[in-house]
Amino acid sequence: MAKRLTENISSAYFEAANRLRAKSARRRIVAYVESYDDVFFWRTALSRHEDETRYFEVMLPSRAKLERGKKSALMSLIPDKVGRSMIACVDADYDYIMQGATPTSRQILDSPYVLHTYAYAIENYQCYAPSLHDTCVMVTLNDHAVFDFKEFMRLYSEAVFPLFVWSVWHYRRGIYKDFTITDFNKIIDIGGFNLNAPQVAIDNVRNKVRKKINLLQRHFPHAKESYLALKRELIKLGVTPQTTYMYIHGHHLFNKIVQPVVTKVCSRLIQERENEIRRQAKHGTQMRNELSCYSNSMQNIEQMMKRNTGYMVSEQFIRLQNDIKRFLEMERKASEKDNGNGKIE
Repeated sequence: MAKRLTENISSAYFEAANRLRAKSARRRIVAYVESYDDVFFWRTALSRHEDETRYFEVMLPSRAKLERGKKSALMSLIPDKVGRSMIACVDADYDYIMQGATPTSRQILDSPYVLHTYAYAIENYQCYAPSLHDTCVMVTLNDHAVFDFKEFMRLYSEAVFPLFVWSVWHYRRGIYKDFTITDFNKIIDIGGFNLNAPQVAIDNVRNKVRKKINLLQRHFPHAKESYLALKRELIKLGVTPQTTYMYIHGHHLFNKIVQPVVTKVCSRLIQERENEIRRQAKHGTQMRNELSCYSNSMQNIEQMMKRNTGYMVSEQFIRLQNDIKRFLEMERKASEKDNGNGKIE
């Protein structure tokens, strides 16, 4: 018995050692991200491209210091290691739609060693409308579709799109202090949301947007031509009137717009399920036990939204995946060239 146990331990040890050797034989590419919440998103995006020759390790900018943020991630790219073993993975924020108007925007757009989300941030992916019903199912274990998230977010996007163009217009011209993202966020708040009358929230946003646009048009009477040109450019970049919500401030979208709606929908679904249990229970004890079992099976709304991966079919995520493929193809060609010159990997 002791001999067999020793043999089993030895076998497990060598299996583990072989796994370690197999991993060490692959080349490691460090991917620096902005914050803790970004680790899961970028692992999901990058792991699809791992194979027997390479793997990614997603980490914060520094293990020695508690540094976070886009600036730290970008500054962590050491020149002699960038690309071959080191990349930065960051939120696009407004830098993508700024199209090189700022130094950070140019770095994000021009460097093949910087990957960005296209969407404003990972929170926008977590709020991807076609996936929100599945998120509600994960929370409530009730698959009844009581709300059309896709239609609501389409209408919401169409309502805020004209003002979003004005927001980018200000940032492109360096006069963002006249109309900050914070100012924009206050206007696009949906206010109180009634699940039975969602159009009221849309109408409320549309009215606030119209009033602000009227003020901006009076303040910039000669901006029509440049505004329309920017509008056309943004649409070419993928910022359509129907998908604007993917490009507005991510935390604001998550906390102030989508999560409150998801919470209302989940409450309705939970109430439905609990009423069903009460109707079907044969006696009080069975009802209490079933209600307790159901309660223990439910999940936290915020956490389920953050673990949502339904965005992987979105246009923005597909564009990100194509960028990863281009980076790896460029890196493969560079590696072949180095090997051809006799360099040791």
